[in-house]
Amino acid sequence: MQLLEEEGLNFDRVNYFLDPLDEITLREILSKAGLSPRDVIRTRDRVYSELNLDSDDLSDDVLLAALVEYPSLLQRPIVVRGDRAVLGRPIENVRALF
Repeated sequence: MQLLEEEGLNFDRVNYFLDPLDEITLREILSKAGLSPRDVIRTRDRVYSELNLDSDDLSDDVLLAALVEYPSLLQRPIVVRGDRAVLGRPIENVRALF
């Protein structure tokens, strides 16, 4: 979040390993970003392979539950500003919020 600091913008940082996101909050964030659970899942994470999450037959609800239970699966950072949210990579996504 170096960009936000350099721009002098105030922000709250949430470490969801220490303060996990619940399903409702994650749904809200994804809705603000216009993303699905599959869009934010880390496919190179060990848990992704172990749980066979690459199946096209899995519903968004199943993937969302996996993201809540295994926070390491969630791409980061996700930046939320008001009623919009973006994945923080590439950095241009974050710039588009401001």
